[in-house]
Amino acid sequence: MPTIKYYVREGLLPAGRLTSPNQAHYDEGHERRLRLIRALLDVGGLSLSAIAEVLVAVDDPGQPLHDVLGVAAGRIIPPRPEPSEGESAEPGRTWAGEEVAALLARRGWLVDADSPAGRSLEEVLTALRRAGHGGFVELLDVYADAAERVAGADLDYVRGRVAREDLVESVVVGTVLGEAMLGALRRLAHVDASARAYEGGGKAEREG
Repeated sequence: MPTIKYYVREGLLPAGRLTSPNQAHYDEGHERRLRLIRALLDVGGLSLSAIAEVLVAVDDPGQPLHDVLGVAAGRIIPPRPEPSEGESAEPGRTWAGEEVAALLARRGWLVDADSPAGRSLEEVLTALRRAGHGGFVELLDVYADAAERVAGADLDYVRGRVAREDLVESVVVGTVLGEAMLGALRRLAHVDASARAYEGGGKAEREG
């Protein structure tokens, strides 16, 4: 596990106040930042370099909150691989891009289809079609309904913060760790739905 000195050396934590040549005092602000780093690293799954980029945005008082959100969101989306030289675009890519653009227009979402999140969704749709499940696209609006509710709840939570430090940190935590929480809840719901359909409910229907 990296030490506090390592985080200081990497620029993730400010240096503590020296109390002797070999010792430094770290205050409550250091402890708070350390908890944030560990949460982004252990639960959010971000690399130390990605965390460093997020913290630079967090610590910039001139950075608009919307831009901080974009930096945090961009760090949890895997970069899109560039095609190799001479490699053509994968079949289905145009179809997926059109589906993403249509979804954004249909929902009236103020986001570019070519944004990292839009590209990520395009990758997912392409992979689904490649696996023979392109029909999954019919669930896009169902997922979008749930995403809108979650996004609204996230922002309601953020609006409850007054100090900029609390506000920005809430945005980062809500974006990165909220992603992990949503994934865990979805898996729990899947287990419950499967148990009801194929164990409890299914058995009752067969017996009936």
